[in-house]
Amino acid sequence: MPSRPRSVLCALIPVALLIPLAACAGSPGPQQDKAAGQPAAAPGFPYTLTNCGVSSTYQAPPRRAVTMNQHATELLLALGLGDRIAGSAYLDDAVLPGYRPAYDKIKVLAEEYPSKEILLGADPDFVYGGYASAFDKAQGRDREGLAKSGIDSRLNVEYCTEGKVGLDQLKTEITEVARTFGVPERGTKLIEDEQRRIDAVTARVKDRPRPSVFVYDSGEASAATSGGNGIGNEIVSLSGGTNVFADLDDTFGDVSWEQVIERRPEVVLIYDYGGTTVEAKKQRLLNDPALAGVPAVKNRRFVVLPLSSAVLGVRVADAVESLGGRLHPATP
Repeated sequence: MPSRPRSVLCALIPVALLIPLAACAGSPGPQQDKAAGQPAAAPGFPYTLTNCGVSSTYQAPPRRAVTMNQHATELLLALGLGDRIAGSAYLDDAVLPGYRPAYDKIKVLAEEYPSKEILLGADPDFVYGGYASAFDKAQGRDREGLAKSGIDSRLNVEYCTEGKVGLDQLKTEITEVARTFGVPERGTKLIEDEQRRIDAVTARVKDRPRPSVFVYDSGEASAATSGGNGIGNEIVSLSGGTNVFADLDDTFGDVSWEQVIERRPEVVLIYDYGGTTVEAKKQRLLNDPALAGVPAVKNRRFVVLPLSSAVLGVRVADAVESLGGRLHPATP
């Protein structure tokens, strides 16, 4: 998993939607002004926005983007922009099957984050990071340094939003990325699809009792969990559950096992990624005598989401559908 400050989703778009997006992926750049002999401005440009404190003005859509985390990669693929990705890095889990053909055409720069030299060697005009760790200054990848090299950048807004992250931030992320790449209409369609699918789940579960949920990300001596500020907390809520650590004022944070015992969750939501398997995480919980009386552990009520479905990306609707179905199975 990318390093995230501990004090700190592509929705699987229907194949019918993916096909038209992919078909129009090769959007042309600025057209030649024949009268003047100079490139005409691309429609909708110049475009200026401020992202996570960094102001950028785009004269034209990026043509050679490097995506530094899975949810960044999958958002561009969901927008039909695979041909604009010059390189990618850092998968947390498997790319969704619907995106695999496009992903397989992209050069993977590194299993985790690429060095500065490899990153610059891809000749990017835009770097898109899903986590703040993508822009590590100590590794020479900070946004200011990239700007000095003539490279624009973007950080997913989950990691610079003050307070809670929810569907408004998801809409912002999709809208601004689509606008930056000159395909605003694709962003609008994607947002509408996400909202429609989420609304269907929330309508189905709204009158049902809300089970208490403990998110188990990782940890042995203590537990890394989802706090109240990240999209993970919103996913639990939209799915008809209640995050037992919603009062944790952060996206992710560490809690003691004593706190888990005190809050007596009815369900454990396990994030699946990295070298520790889901089964190993289950056994960590089941083999701890201190946790034997916790309802979720006692009843072996475990549910699983890939980590890439629990971050601010285009898997949010997919995550809500999946978790909602597990927390509130349809009545036979």
